[in-house]
Amino acid sequence: MNYLKDFWHTVGRTFAVFILGTAAAVFSCQATNPPFVIKHLGEGQSIVQIESPKKFLLLPVEESSPEAKLYMIADNDVVRSMNVRLAIRKIDYFIPVDLSGFDNKSLSFNFQLISDTAICWNEMKLSNEFDTVNREIFRPVYHFTPQYGWMNDPNGMVYKDGIYHLFYQYNPYGSMWGNMHWGHATSTDLIAWEHQPVAIAPDALGTIFSGSCVVDKENTAGFGAGTIVAFYTSASDRQVQSMAYSLDNGKTFKKYARNPILTSTQRDFRDPKVFWHDATKRWVMILAVGQEMQFYSSPNLKEWTYESSFGKGQGAHGGVWECPDLLELPIEGTELMKWVLVCNINPGGPFGGSATQYFVGTFDGKKFVNESPEITKWMDWGKDHYATVTWSNAPEGRAIALAWMSNWQYANDVPTQQYRSANSVPRDLSLYTSRGETYIKVTPSPELLKLRNKSSMKYAFKVDRNHNLDKLIDDNTGSYEIDLTIKNKNAEVIGFQLFNSRGEEVEMYYNLIEKKFYMDRTKSGMISFSKEFPSVTIAPVKGQDILKIRLFIDKSSIEAFGDNGAFAMSNLIFPSEPYNRISFYAKGGSYNVTELTVYRLGLKK
Repeated sequence: MNYLKDFWHTVGRTFAVFILGTAAAVFSCQATNPPFVIKHLGEGQSIVQIESPKKFLLLPVEESSPEAKLYMIADNDVVRSMNVRLAIRKIDYFIPVDLSGFDNKSLSFNFQLISDTAICWNEMKLSNEFDTVNREIFRPVYHFTPQYGWMNDPNGMVYKDGIYHLFYQYNPYGSMWGNMHWGHATSTDLIAWEHQPVAIAPDALGTIFSGSCVVDKENTAGFGAGTIVAFYTSASDRQVQSMAYSLDNGKTFKKYARNPILTSTQRDFRDPKVFWHDATKRWVMILAVGQEMQFYSSPNLKEWTYESSFGKGQGAHGGVWECPDLLELPIEGTELMKWVLVCNINPGGPFGGSATQYFVGTFDGKKFVNESPEITKWMDWGKDHYATVTWSNAPEGRAIALAWMSNWQYANDVPTQQYRSANSVPRDLSLYTSRGETYIKVTPSPELLKLRNKSSMKYAFKVDRNHNLDKLIDDNTGSYEIDLTIKNKNAEVIGFQLFNSRGEEVEMYYNLIEKKFYMDRTKSGMISFSKEFPSVTIAPVKGQDILKIRLFIDKSSIEAFGDNGAFAMSNLIFPSEPYNRISFYAKGGSYNVTELTVYRLGLKK
């Protein structure tokens, strides 16, 4: 009786049911032009035929459901495929499938691995609009987030003609990882971002994993001088490297006809970072391959020669190495430069899950040599700082880094649904030396000063006391910056808490005996979504008498920059209401808070 199921699931009909005793009579009145027809084929397969197309097919999602496979078909050809967690028992949210660009073609969808009794069949609909109004209480004010869907690694970041391009790992068909595309946003100031259409979508070679972009100023590839060239991993059963190019300053990309440009027998072979090495007059590509980095060179961006590998016996090896970067940075207070190899690792971070490590040394265009193989160095000491890479072709030779602000231990489970994940604030990188070692200095990019509202408040006091910040953040956004300077007077521990009226708090403190800075989010608010989330993170610090720290709080995150960038710590938080109070304490001595300036932060409209 499959025709009866088709009858009931044909959209655009109205039904009347008359019950007479124990019998029921059913009548239908079919619309002249039903928007779509659903045909169930059995064994989890169905076809949806679009009769009256609109811009979007809106599909209901239930995140606890298994993924169903969808094939979008135009005139009998598959033009798109995707995995969607279609609603079986309840609806968490809707996602749009864009139907535009197929005028005068017959559209249909082949659904696989989804029961014909799932509620999605009664709830999917066609629409010319998709609501992207933000209804998430934890969506940050000044950190970049996608309008909807999932985001992880920053990709292909490049600057050209006054525009910063941010590409990123993106799932437009749900707020959990999957269906990897390159999303795209642009900015003139690293602060206000404009969402752009998807830049690179999956194809026959696979989904689109992480990578990088360069500006081919001398037309070495033959696409034209000044072309933006993108490199990415095509991920299917195997991972291969592919290339695309843009002739309109990054607005659209055309895939190279002879992809892939580089292959390997290694299963983990991904995340190409490409840059021009001036001394050898060649392009260099770094790839993450298992637990090592491999280096390749090319004169033309198309043909690549293996040069060397790096990794054995170096740094942390608790998980797979990913998302490399290699850049030359100045050493503060000198005219010297050193090379830094950035290596993201998952798992194996200092507090579990994913993190960013780095190595300082030399690079001759073929081989990287780590100057301190006995030391593991971390760029950020929080739980939520991963996939860190820098902008290519940045103005004034700056090294501007951006990270994905989450952790693979719980990234799919954080308590948001319209979107998942934000990026860190942009950070300028340089080097400094301490006791004969060279370390990265991480400084909030100067563009962030534009976020400061004129209604800042400064405080100064000499003894332990509570201070109420309600008046400053009376709009209750929970998005602000704190500049804090503390003078130590023989205390062993100096600390403070940010907290709210519900007793939720984040505690931060310096242990001056251990020479460590702690951030404790075990009582920060919503923490039950993952046993890995409640945590205390720790960074090494100097034992100086003047303690300086700069905090960026933005609804669901805290980023701490201490000792003028000598350490950074990034952690997510999910309080039920913003932290609007601060209190200080000391153990074993006393202190003075010589500066406490609080800036309300927000984008100018």
